[in-house]
Amino acid sequence: MVLESLALRYRWVISRLEEVSGRQIRTVHVVGGGSQHELLCQLTADATGRIVRAGPVEATAIGNLLIQAIALGDLKDVAEGRELVRRSFPQTVYLPRHDARWDEAYARFVASTGSQ
Repeated sequence: MVLESLALRYRWVISRLEEVSGRQIRTVHVVGGGSQHELLCQLTADATGRIVRAGPVEATAIGNLLIQAIALGDLKDVAEGRELVRRSFPQTVYLPRHDARWDEAYARFVASTGSQ
C-alpha cells in the first residue's frame, strides 16, 4: 500500500509539473538508493504510464564529482557530464504495464487526499 501510494503521488506531481511547465514528461529518472527498489520502480512506471530509468545508485557523489570536473575545466558542461554518467553507470529500464485499475486507483487517491 505504501509503495502504491508513493507511485500515485509521483503521478500527481508529474501531472502538476506538466501543467505549470507546459511540457510533457516522458521519462521518470530514479537515482540514489530508491533506484534499487525494483518493485517501487515498476509501480512508478505502471502508475505514471511512463518509462522509468533507475540508476545510478551513488547519484549524490557522482553529481559532486561532475560539478568539480566542470569547475576544473575537465568537462565542458552539465550536458557532457550527463552523457559521461550514461556511458559509465548501468541503468535499469522499467516499462509501464498498462492497466485501467491504475486510473481508478488514481481517481480514489486524488479524492481521498483532496489533491486536485
